[in-house]
Amino acid sequence: MKYIVAVNASPRTNWNTAKLVEAAARGAREAGADAEVIHLYKLEPFKGCISCFRCKLPESFGRCAVKDGLTEVLGKIRKADGLILGSPNYLSEMTAGFRALYERLVFQSLTYNKERPNCNEHMIPVLLIHTSNCDESYYDKIGYTVMLDRYKQTLERFVGPTKVMICGNTLQVDDYSKYDWTVFDPEEKKSRHEKVFPLKLKEAYELGASLV
Repeated sequence: MKYIVAVNASPRTNWNTAKLVEAAARGAREAGADAEVIHLYKLEPFKGCISCFRCKLPESFGRCAVKDGLTEVLGKIRKADGLILGSPNYLSEMTAGFRALYERLVFQSLTYNKERPNCNEHMIPVLLIHTSNCDESYYDKIGYTVMLDRYKQTLERFVGPTKVMICGNTLQVDDYSKYDWTVFDPEEKKSRHEKVFPLKLKEAYELGASLV
């Protein structure tokens, strides 16, 4: 049985990103895999790469040597047959938690060796899910497409073939009346969420199944 690791890199464990990651994991599960969902912000404290370079030394070559909340996650990804990563957009980037995992996942395989630039011998398919309150039609204009292409290229180089799924114009909160957010139309947001988000869940489900 194939093993799929699904990582929710949002601090919210029951909202847009988490639900899409769960849907993708369910798709993988119902396609015959064992899929485990990990909520990054529920883990013990962790950090990004600290430039210790121990992953370049013989005794821990190709493996991040930092011991913290991400250690077990990285170990599970090494054993996995597929990887699902989901993050909401934070200030035109992924979350800090996502970045920490991404740095340590990728850098451990980068060798600085001309003949063998990537030491990862277990390449696996990746599904990268990105959510944003920004409408998808703006992704090109404000640089999100370029940002996601950069992640896709790096993940494909060091982890495995990567598919990107985007879900824009998301519903951020249940009750917009609590906030002085005049740039949003709450009714339009709710209407879109009711009509479009179920389709996005279906898309995530199908993409998750395709990893198996």
